[in-house]
Amino acid sequence: MVQSTSPIIGTPLIQHPLRIMLSSALRQNTVLHSLNDEQLSELEALLVISEVKKEDLLLAQGSVEMEQYFILEGLLKRVVSNPEGKEMILRFAGEKDIETSYAAWRLDTPAPYSIRAVTKVRVAKCPLPQWAQFMNKYPQLKHDFEYEVMRLMSEIMGHTITLHLLDATGRMKRFQRKHPELSNLIPKKDLALHLNISPETLSRLLHQD
Repeated sequence: MVQSTSPIIGTPLIQHPLRIMLSSALRQNTVLHSLNDEQLSELEALLVISEVKKEDLLLAQGSVEMEQYFILEGLLKRVVSNPEGKEMILRFAGEKDIETSYAAWRLDTPAPYSIRAVTKVRVAKCPLPQWAQFMNKYPQLKHDFEYEVMRLMSEIMGHTITLHLLDATGRMKRFQRKHPELSNLIPKKDLALHLNISPETLSRLLHQD
């Protein structure tokens, strides 16, 4: 069953009262470093700023209308669920990071996961067709973005394998080693779900440290 995405009110970046601050944050995004000021201004004209409340959906699993997200503030999670409603958190994404369903869009398939806010979040976004059209004009940007998409897919695959090969302690240590910047930002229930361990086990591991 497809979840409905909550309507998220947005303001065009070029009209936003905090435009200067938001533009500065956008320019620090991990995939945009190849763009010069003129190209960044061109991109900004395409973007809408959305304020997202905790646990709100940006993208619902099964959706066919997809957007590209640049995270300016807060933390998102990528979640997949089965028909019975059991969920698995595939990854977390914070400031300077991206979230996307670009691979599904390129394959012309519905979104295979949801994207949901862990905290209050501010994103800059645009429809994926518009983002792809913009990227096609700038080969280095497209290279950097597609490389990042592949890197994230590889990271998620590695995490999934870890769930089968490592015990709870090993999963926890691997996460802390690979994502030290996120360890204190993620609610304990979300981290336990990501690591596929019980909240009680997570609490015990944290107290051991």
